[in-house]
Parts: sequence; structure tokens; C-alpha cells
Amino acid sequence: EVQVVESGGGLVQTGGSLRLSCAASGITFGDYAIGWFRQALGKEREGVSCISTHDDSTFYRDSVKGRFTISRDNAKSTVFLQMNALTPEDSAVYYCVVAYWPATVQHVASAKAMDIMFDGKDYWGQGTQVTVSS
Repeated sequence: EVQVVESGGGLVQTGGSLRLSCAASGITFGDYAIGWFRQALGKEREGVSCISTHDDSTFYRDSVKGRFTISRDNAKSTVFLQMNALTPEDSAVYYCVVAYWPATVQHVASAKAMDIMFDGKDYWGQGTQVTVSS
């Protein structure tokens, strides 16, 4: 059984930092790409960042570039999202998703491409709330 579990959300002030974790089990971790999406209240879900477990390729949506860093620990089957310089616009439920993709994610050059890559994938976590106060 595949399980995807996020953790690390919470309440932080503007300018603060949080580190989200996504632990995946029941899969061969090195054969998957991992993505972070978020959904704010009343808004559509949007792709934030993704990473290949096959090489070092990553993608970030424009609004988080330079502030967020995605990384992975293949030995622990875990992906991290370090979020710095948070603003209230980052407040959302953050979801982790895994997609069978034993390859690079270099082709993911836009949020739209990230949506396409993870569209229809079944293995989503339950989400973790991030709230940034002003």
C-alpha cells in the first residue's frame, strides 16, 4: 500500500520559515518524481515545486523562486520543502504527490507543465496547513 504523509506545517509570522516533509512508503522511491502543491481557501490548487529522485532536477513556480528549496533524502524516502521569507500569500494547505517517473524533471518549465505531469496521479498526502500571519 502506498502512503504519502506530509508534516511540518504550522503558524508563522511574515518573514518566517517552515520546513515541510513528505514521507512516501510502499514505492520504489527512486522511480518517482515528487511534487508539492498548495491550495488556499477559495482558490484553485497550484503547483509549487517538484523534484526528480532520478537526478538533481527541480522546478519552482515563479512566486517561490529564491525563497523555497526542495530537496530529498532517498535513503529515507522523504522530500523536504524549506520555505523561507514566508508571506501571507503562501498560506494554504500544502499537499505532496508522488508520480511514477524514473527520469529527470528538466522538462517541467512552468506551473502548467507541472500540473500536466502530476495530473491524475493517485498518491496524494492528506495535506498540511501553512498559515502565515501579517
